[in-house]
Amino acid sequence: MGTSTPGEGIMGISRREFLRRCGRTTVTLMAVEGASVLRDWPLSSVAEVSARALLVTDWKELADIALETARRLGASYADIRIIRSRRETVAVGPGGGGGFGMGPALEEEGRDRRPARVTRSESFGFGVRVLYNGTWGFSASPLVTPDEIRRIATEAVAIARANAAIHTARVRLAPVKAYRDTWQTPMAKNPFEVSLQEKVALLTRVEELGRKVRGVARVNASLAFVHEHKRFASTEGSYIEQHIYHTLPNLTVTALRREASARPEIATRNAFIPPQSIGYEYVEQLKWAEIVEQIAHEAVEMLSAREVEPGRYTLLIAPSNLYLTIHETIGHSTELDRVLGYEANFAGTSFLTLDKLGKYRVGSKIVNFVADRTTPGGLATVGYDDDGVPAQRWHLIREGILVGYQTTRELAHAVRENFSRGCSHADSWSSIPIPRMPNVWLEPGKERLSPEDLIADTKAGILIEGRGSYSIDQQRLNFQFGGNAFWEIRNGKKVGMLRNVIYQSYTPEFWSSCDAICSQEYWVNQGTPGDGKGEPQQTNSVSHGCAMARFRNITVLNSGSV
Repeated sequence: MGTSTPGEGIMGISRREFLRRCGRTTVTLMAVEGASVLRDWPLSSVAEVSARALLVTDWKELADIALETARRLGASYADIRIIRSRRETVAVGPGGGGGFGMGPALEEEGRDRRPARVTRSESFGFGVRVLYNGTWGFSASPLVTPDEIRRIATEAVAIARANAAIHTARVRLAPVKAYRDTWQTPMAKNPFEVSLQEKVALLTRVEELGRKVRGVARVNASLAFVHEHKRFASTEGSYIEQHIYHTLPNLTVTALRREASARPEIATRNAFIPPQSIGYEYVEQLKWAEIVEQIAHEAVEMLSAREVEPGRYTLLIAPSNLYLTIHETIGHSTELDRVLGYEANFAGTSFLTLDKLGKYRVGSKIVNFVADRTTPGGLATVGYDDDGVPAQRWHLIREGILVGYQTTRELAHAVRENFSRGCSHADSWSSIPIPRMPNVWLEPGKERLSPEDLIADTKAGILIEGRGSYSIDQQRLNFQFGGNAFWEIRNGKKVGMLRNVIYQSYTPEFWSSCDAICSQEYWVNQGTPGDGKGEPQQTNSVSHGCAMARFRNITVLNSGSV
């Protein structure tokens, strides 16, 4: 937050200095809205002022100030997002356990009195985006008051005017209807209304169960929760309010083997419990005892796993690994801004260029990818995107052929469509919306097929679970992925664990080698809460559901000898 001289308060510094100290992505400012639930959260005096203005004023009235100011100054379009976001992480075990970072210790009642680390943060502010002469302008502030909204809207128009003087290309927005709606993540139990004691007690039991397994050195368990309260209004008549919740469990077990004549060996197994857009009921439904016992024994077994022999293999890839391959090879390559070269400076381009639409084979005929912001549980599932466009579901790849892209109102014309697919997103009130990835699903196989059936049908191969290190080229073609746990498959059975497995391939060849996908009953909604993109960089949460799939004749290397 920076330093201050004695006696210097919020009112004693300039706005520029205030923003410099707080940052455009302030996560420690607290709003008083909802304080009856979060009584023990400390409040920033600045956030109190900001939130109080919203409590005594209808948010639509505040939004109208921005929209009317922008219109009066000549903007052809304007929108405002007023956002309050909360994050909470509770973790037990030595040295962390995932989530959003560590904070003050909360001592739990237990045999060893290990500290449970708790982090709570909150951000509150607004951003105004305008179009003037076909050029964007954007400005934001953490002070949500009528005067500040009026000033920021004026600033956004001034920025757009300056940009218009040097930009030759003009923004064209695909049309969208005006919506007046409220949407909330489907859930049964608000995680922010569950006591810390209950959360700590659950995680402590899980940690103790894992530590009972012989050979286990430590267990890290955590729960992270996110709530984003987003209000959107535009000059086209939309007033949309959304409550978006994410629940992110994490569980990792580390096994240790010490021998007098050798260096200690360690192996870490992560449960890769899928993060979900859902409430606390998800935490209560998880079979924690079974999960921790299984991965604890697997972590110990990993210490004795044999080295993989490099070669060509049939791979059986579980959702906990395949989701990342989907994300990197299909998710990013079908982002239209990347296809058009807008991301080349930072994240690269795409091999799926516009001339390939409708005719290029990306995978075998059983490979179907769907973009989806509507299915409950998906981390990118919302009611509306940050352009005010309703959530949708559409094919990106059908029967192996490229048939669609991820679009926004600004990009739709590039593929000759007069509507947006709803892929606009900003990671906070202080960020300008940019094209972001929706949930991207690999559709399950049509015939009933279980993971056990797939293993039994494989004479020789390797089963891969969990995320590992990876790399991929700038066009999303040549890639290399590792994993967390590996098993040799021989004569339709798992015969022992392997180590240091990495697989390499070329995106169209890899997906064209897919000859089996397990059925709907075994489809798992995996995902990641930390996908980075843009300059300045923003993060996005996105899911990639899939079932276990089989890939033939894939190059496997030993990462210990590469």
